[in-house]
Amino acid sequence: MLKTQEIAINVGPQHPSTHGVFRIILKLDGETIVDAEPVVGYLHRGIEKLAEDRTYTQVIPYTDRMDYLGAMSYNLGYVQTVEKLMGIEVPERAEFIRVIATELSRIASHHVFLASMSLDMGSYTGWMYPFRDRELVLELLEMLSGSRMTFSFMRIGGVADDLPEGFIEKAKEYLPKILEGADEEEGLLAGNEIFIARTKGLAPVSVEKALAWGWGGANLRASGFKFDLRKNRPYSVYDRFDFDIPTGSKGDCWDRFYLRLAEIRQSVKIIEQALEMIPEGPIMAKVPKVIKPPVGEAYHEVEAPKGILGYYIVSDGSTKPYRMHVRRPSYINIGMLRDLLIGTKLADFITIFASIDVVLGDVDC
Repeated sequence: MLKTQEIAINVGPQHPSTHGVFRIILKLDGETIVDAEPVVGYLHRGIEKLAEDRTYTQVIPYTDRMDYLGAMSYNLGYVQTVEKLMGIEVPERAEFIRVIATELSRIASHHVFLASMSLDMGSYTGWMYPFRDRELVLELLEMLSGSRMTFSFMRIGGVADDLPEGFIEKAKEYLPKILEGADEEEGLLAGNEIFIARTKGLAPVSVEKALAWGWGGANLRASGFKFDLRKNRPYSVYDRFDFDIPTGSKGDCWDRFYLRLAEIRQSVKIIEQALEMIPEGPIMAKVPKVIKPPVGEAYHEVEAPKGILGYYIVSDGSTKPYRMHVRRPSYINIGMLRDLLIGTKLADFITIFASIDVVLGDVDC
């Protein structure tokens, strides 16, 4: 009689499929994963602790370094939390610019998701198309902020600068191209039999399970739960825009992939409306030069590309946060990874990990 035994293999922390410095120990029975132990912390920089030794304004660049693929949302969540502490009312024009910047950042993040998931599954061409379209988005963000990834564009009370000359025209030229690109990406991947076979029915997540693990954003909506902070608890000026909330039905890898594609189209729809509706006016509220929120605490959430992003800030009345904690969606998303992997095949690990959309700067903070 043949004698069998389980073996353990180590993936990462330096491996292309781990999207950064992430390690996971997989226990295998043949090709089947029977256990998994994710190991995080290789990119821990102590951002929450560093914030306690920086002024409120100096914290803004650190927020870029968490999810550097969707950094505008991290700028926005932080400054809105401080504004909540101080009771600052932001000028309307600044709010519209914030929405435009944040939605562009969401599209760029989803492009990286589509590209990296394709590449992880062996489709080099599937990687090229989203990165081609992402260049258009990064060009617009560079016009706006002077940077392509780590923007530090939001300010407490507004934004760093007004829309540059020619930005609206350039955006109106590029947005249809981004939509055409989304159609091409859908035709390339969603019509590919191999891609469908490797994603449909793989690692499904029910609504109950997604909620129990604290999932939010596109991953939760892929399971069929129609919840989006921009609609259900609108902040900034999101209540002015007409857009849909795409949802999936099974919460499998396919739904998580397809939902990002659908959300790119909705973000374009929001930006088009914002460009038409943006009012004239100031881009900064009247805020003191030295930011000193009153003693108290505030928690605020925004809809980031990878899920619900929350900032909790405690003020002792000084110029620096007494305490800051960040609810990071990538950290929440990765929590369910072990459950998703058990019972699947080793070859599916890469697909499942890619489908939950994490960036390690956001996991480790």
